[in-house]
Amino acid sequence: VYDCRRPTGGPRWRCKACRGDFLLTSGTLFAFHKLPLVMYLAAVLIFVNEVKGKSALALSRDLGVQYKTAFVLAHKIREAMAGEIRGATVGGEGKTAEIDGAYFGGHVRPENEKSQRKDRRRSENQSGKRRCVVVVRERGGRTVTGVFPSEDAAGPFIRNRVSQGTAVHADEAAAWNPLHARFEMHRINHQKAYSFDGACTNQAESYFSRLRRAEAGHHHHIAGPYLHRYAQEAAFR
Repeated sequence: VYDCRRPTGGPRWRCKACRGDFLLTSGTLFAFHKLPLVMYLAAVLIFVNEVKGKSALALSRDLGVQYKTAFVLAHKIREAMAGEIRGATVGGEGKTAEIDGAYFGGHVRPENEKSQRKDRRRSENQSGKRRCVVVVRERGGRTVTGVFPSEDAAGPFIRNRVSQGTAVHADEAAAWNPLHARFEMHRINHQKAYSFDGACTNQAESYFSRLRRAEAGHHHHIAGPYLHRYAQEAAFR
């Protein structure tokens, strides 16, 4: 490798073998950046220092950039956060994991007059944007998430991400019944108790509490194609 600076004096290096030019940020999250690098580092510092998330609007005010710039920056950081758990598995012999699902997005604003309001529990009165975030949280370990149309569709995801020999805790939902054939299952009926006979999903519920708080207090709208990014960000935090 040898120095091959640009005519303007900008740093650049060239590989003797492939004759390819590269910068210090080539192949990293900061490649092809237009803002000063210190601005990106400040964005990372501000973003990860928040407990329940950072809105793009607040990030744009802190950095003094446009909202669209802050929005792209925030999603780049979320992508980097998700890279830590991409393809990762949890659990194993002697370990315990909790699974649960919660629905996000697809809010339908009710009509002003009560007589004109529709039953939003019926499928024909829903927006079709509501998706289920399924979390697998190992006690004392990693947290992995996935987004699906419903809890029933998360079966293959859980079987691929949870190692055999793991003791799995789940609630009374029928979607988790097929997992009994593969894992040692501990079920808790939340209509009767939060935990009973050693079975509980409190850590999975605490994850959803953090994600709900981020939705209500910071982002206000996390449905659609970016929902999995917000879910992975909450798992990282």
